[in-house]
Amino acid sequence: MEDRSVTRGLLRFSLTVLVCVIIPFTACSKGENTQEGGSADMDGAAKVREPAVAGSFYPGTEQALKEAVSDMLSKAQPPDIDGRVIGLISPHAGYMYSGQVAAHAYRLVEGMTYDAVVVVAPSHHVYFEGSSVYSEGPYRTPLGVIDIHTALAQAIMNADDSIILNREAHLGEHSLEVQLPFLQMTVSDLKLVPIVMGDQSPANCKRLAEAIVASVGDKKVLLVASTDLSHFHAYDEAVRLDRLVMDRVTTYDYEGLAEDLRTHKCEACGGGPIMTVMMAARRLGASKAVNLAYANSGDVTGDRSRVVGYFAAALVEEASIGVDLGLMEEEKTLLLEIARSAIEAKIRGETVTEPQADSPNLNEKRGAFVTLTKHGQLRGCIGHIRGMYPLCNTISRMAMAAATEDPRFPPMTAGELDEISIEISVMTPLRKITDPEEIEVGKHGIYIEKGYKSGLLLPQVAADYGWDRYEFLDHTCMKAGLPGGCWRQGADIQIFSAQIFGEDE
Repeated sequence: MEDRSVTRGLLRFSLTVLVCVIIPFTACSKGENTQEGGSADMDGAAKVREPAVAGSFYPGTEQALKEAVSDMLSKAQPPDIDGRVIGLISPHAGYMYSGQVAAHAYRLVEGMTYDAVVVVAPSHHVYFEGSSVYSEGPYRTPLGVIDIHTALAQAIMNADDSIILNREAHLGEHSLEVQLPFLQMTVSDLKLVPIVMGDQSPANCKRLAEAIVASVGDKKVLLVASTDLSHFHAYDEAVRLDRLVMDRVTTYDYEGLAEDLRTHKCEACGGGPIMTVMMAARRLGASKAVNLAYANSGDVTGDRSRVVGYFAAALVEEASIGVDLGLMEEEKTLLLEIARSAIEAKIRGETVTEPQADSPNLNEKRGAFVTLTKHGQLRGCIGHIRGMYPLCNTISRMAMAAATEDPRFPPMTAGELDEISIEISVMTPLRKITDPEEIEVGKHGIYIEKGYKSGLLLPQVAADYGWDRYEFLDHTCMKAGLPGGCWRQGADIQIFSAQIFGEDE
């Protein structure tokens, strides 16, 4: 039976947690400075920014908040992301309304460790020029205190004189605060840089983005943009407006987004944070944006007359796996055709003839692996690690072996032929190393030998699982049937790379 205790708790929240005011290129409101929340004192001592919206936007007790966030994270099913997540875009209404959308973003970084998390949020209560970094004390939520990465916070302020400390901008600001419990529940050893934008003009977004990039250096950071989308339109009109924002994000067009917001073609109360984080993430390596989830308040309440939109997205550095060995597209296509024809003939009991190719690349003696997957799950993988035969012949033989001789699986049947996908890894020669620091995750595969045991893992395996080089070494040892740390105790370590391609490209 579904656990409804969290839902009941969230439903007690006031409808005021549904929305924020939208003024795209200024603060959301020029009203009186709020004094909600607060700090320990105002005399220069370390000041704790106390929670301002606990008990309204999200549950106000530690246990209830843990249960609510855990429940939303467990239900989130973001798409698989191939690459390193550099930035997130997350909504900031009350958890009853937007929390499940936000959970799709934070699920992607569950268990991750960063030197710092930089959250950029719009100001709803205080108008000021530039941006404000709270650098003088920790933030607190019902889940505990979050330390500020003071060195990075100070460096960002030092990088541009438009970036200041405006305490009042932070004290009652919900758009930043509501991101924090999700971060506390997902990111290990969390260190925060909280930034509230007063001026959301494109020029100020650019200044803030450049200051962040200049200050990050070689630190591993996660950037988070806090925003809601359209406010108080009928359901279908809201979806239309929100799709314009999402399309600009997923095409990584922050300049187009700026123009659409300026001309009121679409709405986003955190348009400035979106643009800032997209600019900074691009400079830090992000090359694509992925829409993770979308909903609006009408999906929660059933009232479709005046809704507010929410979405979550990830800004990703696409993984570059293996190396380019110079195989042309037509050569890769031919090798995949050779592999599939060999598998089909083998399974049907037909005669398999050695393939012939005119290409020098396909006649070069190279090691190679053929990997078969079925509905995304491994179905067989076998290869030669050294070049014993012309590449086209190696692929034919390894394809048949992967389909029928992998001891981990029963032989493939004819009924599976339409369900499998083929991936080929054409190897470089093995190279012995003595320093594990030479291993580059995503570029290198590992072959380990010790005594009579040996094991190999392809370059894409470590990238798929998010291992560092030491975890990669441990797992290669285990693949060989050896203890995880055997590479530290006299094992021979050899590395290689591969050109990797498949039918799903």
